[in-house]
Amino acid sequence: MTLKLMKILDPIIETLFNINSQKDFETKALELFRFQYANNEVYRKFVELLKIEASLVSSLEEIPFLPISFFKSHRLNVKSDHQIVFKSSGTTGKMRSNHFVADTSIYEESFRSGFKRAYGNPTEFTLLALLPSYLEQGESSLVYMADSLIKESGKEKSSFYLNDFEKLNQTIIELEQAKESYILLGVSFALLNFFEEFPQNIKCGIVMETGGMKGRRKELTKTELHQELKQGSGVRKVHSEYGMTELLSQAYSQGDELYHCPPWMKVLTRSTTDPLSLVTNQRGLINVIDLANVYSCPFIATEDMGFVHPDGSFKVMGRFDTSEIRGCNLMVE
Repeated sequence: MTLKLMKILDPIIETLFNINSQKDFETKALELFRFQYANNEVYRKFVELLKIEASLVSSLEEIPFLPISFFKSHRLNVKSDHQIVFKSSGTTGKMRSNHFVADTSIYEESFRSGFKRAYGNPTEFTLLALLPSYLEQGESSLVYMADSLIKESGKEKSSFYLNDFEKLNQTIIELEQAKESYILLGVSFALLNFFEEFPQNIKCGIVMETGGMKGRRKELTKTELHQELKQGSGVRKVHSEYGMTELLSQAYSQGDELYHCPPWMKVLTRSTTDPLSLVTNQRGLINVIDLANVYSCPFIATEDMGFVHPDGSFKVMGRFDTSEIRGCNLMVE
């Protein structure tokens, strides 16, 4: 990366995780938009194909959001090199997204800071990770995050539990008896399978789902999923993590199905019939601004349906049925 690019990005990165106002967020988002337009060839071509005059973009609402499918069809990285590639989970025969991460320290700072804002220091919890599909396929950003938090927790029983339900059950029994705080982080189908085989009455732990049946079980609405997890685990509230391969930040829900973003991340919604039009106070497709994506693309149009509340919290309502054929995929090969 040239010295000129570093001079542009360094002040943004240095203060990225200290954003404390909407004005500060918008200022940095617009700075990154201009940087991306100037230095990200794929994003610049996308903006030009939309016939948007970049110099006239002056608000968050005017920033073009790149369809998330571009992570499958294009290399999104303003740098010529990268430190790691994260790949999305996928069923057989489906193309996986590739996120070329130029600086893993930004990702690590993002997920650590985001977790601490939501839950406090990882050392306060034993972290039990039930992520079989991600571990099996490899190259997962979620596994990378969980592994780091497991190590940071410093607890003897913090670990991955691939398919060893008996060991996981025994660990939970021991933690409950010792009245120790813990988080059971799992992909939806694995949590359902575990609680069916080993029903629990959890008092000291948090059950946190990361979504996704991965073709292993029937898809459920978020409300249906949480109801089944409550019945199987005995908890009153099920927590959730909203993240994806294409993002370097996560939003968390602490049991009310409402996700809250860290200050460097923001969710907006767009019309289902006009991908360039944002909507408010109604259901729409989720757009995410993730300022931690400084080197790839911070402005992502996802294929999730959602509703954003005035305070910025949002609800996820599942995938949009026609996501594979909707408009604005101008450059997908």
